[in-house]
Amino acid sequence: MSRPTEHNPPAAVPELVLEAGRADQHYWRDLWRYRELLGYLAWRDIKVRYQQTVLGVAWALVQPVVTMVIFTFVFGRLANMPSGGTPYPLIVMSGQLGWQLFANALSNSSGSLVGNGHLISKVYFPRLVVPLSTLAVALIDFAIVFVLFVAMAAWFGVSPNWRWLVLPVPTVWALLTALGAGLWLAALTVRFRDFRFVVPFLLQVGIFLTPVGYRVDFFPNWRDLLSLNPMSGVIDVFRWCLLDSAAELYWRGIFLSCGITLLLLISGIWYFRRTERTFADNI
Repeated sequence: MSRPTEHNPPAAVPELVLEAGRADQHYWRDLWRYRELLGYLAWRDIKVRYQQTVLGVAWALVQPVVTMVIFTFVFGRLANMPSGGTPYPLIVMSGQLGWQLFANALSNSSGSLVGNGHLISKVYFPRLVVPLSTLAVALIDFAIVFVLFVAMAAWFGVSPNWRWLVLPVPTVWALLTALGAGLWLAALTVRFRDFRFVVPFLLQVGIFLTPVGYRVDFFPNWRDLLSLNPMSGVIDVFRWCLLDSAAELYWRGIFLSCGITLLLLISGIWYFRRTERTFADNI
């Protein structure tokens, strides 16, 4: 190894400058720098989701299939809800696509900080990486259920059309809605562990307050009220994309639902960033 000489000076040692508030100034840049960590956490969650299970990915089908059967019987048979000429199982399954994506993303993101407490308490990284990484599992489950919907649509004679190309729009919308609410709940769960029990209850109630098992276009007097639930607009767009007999989009309700999603997302990021510094202490 050569020694430093006059013609071979020692290599410059990089300086590490620690400044108060520097992490806040470069937070979003750091979020991009830690994208590999985001990918690693997402891949880890996917493997844990399906590893050492007997049925494997079939677990992603159990819940929507059982829900479809129950809702078809309750709303389609007992309540005799109108279907507009569409087979009722397709109405429920198209609603299930949006709802399950939202519910899985919300459930995973709300408990993500507590589940990764060992990592948060040891090293620095933008904590937003953790809830973002959980969205990958919800997308995998969504893809599996979508394959089931395609098979059901073929069985009932419903063929794809150009509207299917718009599916990324409600998909991203559902994820943003789940992320906005999930950031609130993830931050609150760190401080108040009771929220681990609140989230499943909210999802159990929410599926009935969301038009998963029925079409809202047959209840015009309730559309504005139901649009306060952003998932109502998401499911309307899903059905418009997937079902030929779906009603035209109710734009006032769409804009109202979009506004609620935007409010959830902005306020969720604000509250998450405001409480982020205390996560390592409280977790």
